Amino acid sequence: MFIIMPIVIGLIAVCLISLIPEPHRRQVNAVLVGGAGAAYLSGGGLGYWELVLPLVMTYVAYRGLKSWTWIGIGWLLHTAWDVVHHLKGSPILPFDAHSSFGCAICDPVVALWCFAGGPSIFGWVRARLLGKPATQIGPAGE
Repeated sequence: MFIIMPIVIGLIAVCLISLIPEPHRRQVNAVLVGGAGAAYLSGGGLGYWELVLPLVMTYVAYRGLKSWTWIGIGWLLHTAWDVVHHLKGSPILPFDAHSSFGCAICDPVVALWCFAGGPSIFGWVRARLLGKPATQIGPAGE
């Protein structure tokens, strides 16, 4: 369950974010990845090093306003920070000792979707059910 549930949560997140129409979907994701950079600021346990990720993620989020690739990079950077916190710092959720580990599993699911261009999952499924080839779906999955 330590691995399956974070994957399910990542898939649920992707489905929910898919409900947002483009171009707002990319912009909302950029804001989310920027916010994720500050997730450990309230006592992450790494001292002044905690200030590094928010600075980097601010830049990445800004670039993500125009690029799905940068948003995917941001989620992978957050994954790396999750791993550091799982091994050396405090968990992202103080009441769950394995929350950073779960986040490190969940974030790459979202990152892979971002690297695919953040398509609408529902548009993609709808196209598959109607028998359209993938080339007719388009970058937003519509």
